[in-house]
Amino acid sequence: MEIRKDKKQVIGEVFDTDRLRSFLDIQPPAGVDPDYHVLEKAYRGMGAENFATFVELFVAAGRDLQARNPAGQTLAEVIAGHRHAEPYLEALSGRN
Repeated sequence: MEIRKDKKQVIGEVFDTDRLRSFLDIQPPAGVDPDYHVLEKAYRGMGAENFATFVELFVAAGRDLQARNPAGQTLAEVIAGHRHAEPYLEALSGRN
C-alpha cells in the first residue's frame, strides 16, 4: 500500500483575485458535479488562507458548497480525516 501526504506543499505560487477566480472555470470530467470538482481542485492546489478567500468567491458566484462527488460525498466529508484539514473545513463551514 502506498502512503501519501494529505497535500502537496505549494511554494511560490501567487494567488491574486484573478488567479483565484480562474479556478471557477475549471471543467470537470464527465459525471462529476462541476461545483464539487472546482472545490476539490482548489483544496488540492491552495494553501488554507487562499482557499478561504476562494470559498468566498465561490459562494458569491452562486456555487454550491454542498456539491457531491460521484460517491455522494461533499468535499467536507472527503477531507474530514485529513491531517491538515481543519482550516479548510472552517472555510467550508463559514467559521473562518
